[in-house]
Amino acid sequence: MRTRRIPTVTATATAFAVLFSSIVLVGGAASPAAADSSASLPVKSSGDIVVDGVHQRVFISDPRSGKIVATDYNGKVIRQIGSLPGVIGLELSPDSKTVYAAVPGAEAIAAIDTASLTETKRYPLGEGVTPKYPAVAGGKLWFGFDSPEPGQRGQIGSVDLSSPEETVTLGSGMEDGWYSAPRLAADPGAPNVLAAAQEGSSFITLSVYDVSTGTRTRVAHGPSTTGPTGGTQYQSYLSDFDITPDGKSVLVGGGGTPYAAQSYSTADLSRTNTLATNAGGRALAVAPDGTLALGSWQSPNVLVYKQGGKSPYRTYTFPAYDGTPSTSYDLREAGLAWAPDRSRVFAVTTNVYNDVFRLRTLTDASRSAVTVSVKAPSKATRAKKLTVNGRLTTNPALPAGARATVVRTDLESPKGRSLASVTPKKDGTFSFTDTPHVGGKVTYKVSYAGSGTHSPASRSATVDVSRAATSLKLNRNNSTHAYNKNVSFTASLGTTHKNRVVELWADPFGADKPKKLLKKAKVNSKGNLSVTVNMKRDTAVTAVFAGDARYAPKTVKSTAYAKVNVSVKLSKHYRTAKIGKTSYAYYSKKKNPDFTTSMTYYKGRAQRLTLQFNYQGRWYDLGQEYFPLASDGKSVVTLPGPHETGYKMRVRASYVNGSSGDSVNSTTHSAWKYFIFTK
Repeated sequence: MRTRRIPTVTATATAFAVLFSSIVLVGGAASPAAADSSASLPVKSSGDIVVDGVHQRVFISDPRSGKIVATDYNGKVIRQIGSLPGVIGLELSPDSKTVYAAVPGAEAIAAIDTASLTETKRYPLGEGVTPKYPAVAGGKLWFGFDSPEPGQRGQIGSVDLSSPEETVTLGSGMEDGWYSAPRLAADPGAPNVLAAAQEGSSFITLSVYDVSTGTRTRVAHGPSTTGPTGGTQYQSYLSDFDITPDGKSVLVGGGGTPYAAQSYSTADLSRTNTLATNAGGRALAVAPDGTLALGSWQSPNVLVYKQGGKSPYRTYTFPAYDGTPSTSYDLREAGLAWAPDRSRVFAVTTNVYNDVFRLRTLTDASRSAVTVSVKAPSKATRAKKLTVNGRLTTNPALPAGARATVVRTDLESPKGRSLASVTPKKDGTFSFTDTPHVGGKVTYKVSYAGSGTHSPASRSATVDVSRAATSLKLNRNNSTHAYNKNVSFTASLGTTHKNRVVELWADPFGADKPKKLLKKAKVNSKGNLSVTVNMKRDTAVTAVFAGDARYAPKTVKSTAYAKVNVSVKLSKHYRTAKIGKTSYAYYSKKKNPDFTTSMTYYKGRAQRLTLQFNYQGRWYDLGQEYFPLASDGKSVVTLPGPHETGYKMRVRASYVNGSSGDSVNSTTHSAWKYFIFTK
């Protein structure tokens, strides 16, 4: 075999399957050259949380890392204050200028300026004195600490903030019988009341002190084992506790049974209220007006109560971790805090499997949550009356005369049109009727604006209102055209209401040619819109009518096909003459003809060369073979000898859709080229 070489073209053809074993073709064609919020916290643990309403900052202590993280109300970290080994309890000064932090690893109390977020002072307490939980009351900063003295155990000390010297005073002896540093609580609303609680005990122990004189005077110790209605009321394993702004109650959350938060009178520590939870009172926080946020480690995770309330008026459930129901977020002990204006509750959570900490912002916690449900028929007939029902659900019930607005959105009123408002019944249910004159998707949105006691809420329901069928046609479907021919496509639109606009799109075959909008315009007076497409590939032409208020959308498609340019040229013959009416190229049997195919180029495309011979007036296939095109669309194939003389022969080139390496054009054959070998 021999290979004919031309510039940029090099390849070898395989053998044809032929009847005459002596005939083989050899080619020379080159290979073509994606309501509440949360934010992650950079902490490894959490000890306490306080909120500065003046600067709108949240402070979280991280004992394991020895730092305090300060964020804004959205959870964005503003600064991390380090060099605070073991920092745990935090207390905000009544003027919001200072955060006091217990730093047991440094045997000191640190003062953090809330404006500059820097440590401005440190109160050393003495060797071995490890403070835990500070609280400001009676003009002093009180703190529980573990004493280094043998047998002294937990005690309470103070820093006199009212004196220029800011004298540190430590407790002595076993004044109150604390076996470890007690947790302290105070509230600016009751500046002379200090409460203390024992941690780690199977039964919680509380003390209440009067600090109006600058010293601690214990007024109650307990709690009492019986309440107003009798019965045992031990609370086990302290998780968190706080004091109400009026100074009359101490609220305690326990980690064990009973699964409830308890309220005790500061006068005698008798039980005054019990707030049941699913899994203990893991964290709690009291707002300046006495509203209580109570946290649990099971759903609902946060329950909000009015002061003295028996049941929550609002609840929050943390989302599943990463959308996986089997993993959830765990509220941290002492991990709740109110914004002073009651606009938010902040919660520190961690994933129960990987200790990823987040600060969650629970919004609108001061008002009862309202849920709106709206039910409408899924389908309706245009210009006929339909009924919409719904309900506003809340606890406590909405005030008498509360109203909800109704807005209808449709194709002719995309920004919405107000309908008559509705007044829910006592049970919160409502109903109204409407007659939609516009078809398509019609949405009814029912909204409650909210009040001082109830949060806003809304819900929508969508009705598919019927529209008449649209007549839309497009010509040229299944038509076939010569390569590079300009072909006109015409869309014909029938009767519509207002919209007379049609879009015409062209989508040429092949992944390298994206679908393209050719024209978007109103049809003419006859309902027609035309566009011209240059047919270099098979092309899907689409006409789109978007629909209007009374007629449905409609899309129609016509697929038109484009051939390729293909021809074959014979060379090396010694003359051309006709046999009958057909022109033949004459070759000496010693010459090897070259067949040069020219075809519209496409990456990876090959031509199919077909060879036939004539026997007793009938043409028979000698074989077919595919040869790649060069980047100029050329392919040269040489037919080697020896050659049989006296036989009429012919050859043609073809592009075969799907077999020539692509499917972007329609199958196209060149004209036959005739030749004969002589002696």
